Amino acid sequence: MIKELVIASGKGGTGKTSLTASFARLAQSKVITDCDVDAADLHLVLNHRILKEESFSDGKKGYINNKLCSGCGKCKSLCRFDAIEQRDNQFYIEKTFCEGCALCSEFCPEQAIEMVDHESGKYFISETEYGPFVHAKLNIAEGNSGKLVTLIRKKAREIATEKGLQLIITDGSPGIGCPVIASITGATFLLIVTEPTVSGLHDLKRVFNLAQHFRVKCGLCVNKYDINMEKTQEIKNFCEENELHFLGQIPYDKAVTEAQIMGKAVIELKDSQAANAIIELWEKVFKQI
Repeated sequence: MIKELVIASGKGGTGKTSLTASFARLAQSKVITDCDVDAADLHLVLNHRILKEESFSDGKKGYINNKLCSGCGKCKSLCRFDAIEQRDNQFYIEKTFCEGCALCSEFCPEQAIEMVDHESGKYFISETEYGPFVHAKLNIAEGNSGKLVTLIRKKAREIATEKGLQLIITDGSPGIGCPVIASITGATFLLIVTEPTVSGLHDLKRVFNLAQHFRVKCGLCVNKYDINMEKTQEIKNFCEENELHFLGQIPYDKAVTEAQIMGKAVIELKDSQAANAIIELWEKVFKQI
């Protein structure tokens, strides 16, 4: 049975990607995925080589054939998204604003508007020294990130099945929106990464509520716990009151930044307090999955 560990956070900047890279180094028999498709950066700390690149399309956009267009302007008057522009007596559809509703195509008297497939991003299958890596990049101003996350998870599971691997380690998106829901649904275990700040506590509560709604087993760790011991204790109290597994805490350590600059996982550096804490945390997380 293939198990899936998702590392997520209620807000950006808590250190979930650095933690995912270290877990990828520690785990055996796994596929690594980056489901933070809006701002993917796990590849920056994984020495990877792209083996396959594929286009991702989430729908269709309008295209005006100006050879057929009579210039009546009906499409422009109907469009509620201001996606149709007139330049040099010809009409064009601005893909950034087009929502793909097809109203212009439906009512064009000359049938000059066609709905065509639109590339919203790309996904990649790569190899790393730690194992197979599936990641993606959503284009600017594109939606449906949840669909791309679902596709990535599907490809990762296919690779795990084909190669007989037992675990998928996923770097999830921050927040509680569509890509997060697509990342955690059906996962074996969710590790919530937070920091001892007001926003850190506030946002971890939202992710925890989301996990409860989808009945995903989860635990929590506090990164940079020693920058605010009072807030760290408040987070621990919340975990105890809500039966949320408190699995560990990682100290503030400049070695994390040094590892990022070198494009490495922090546990590859010697004499790092953060690395030692991450190794201890991994042992506890592994027991949960």
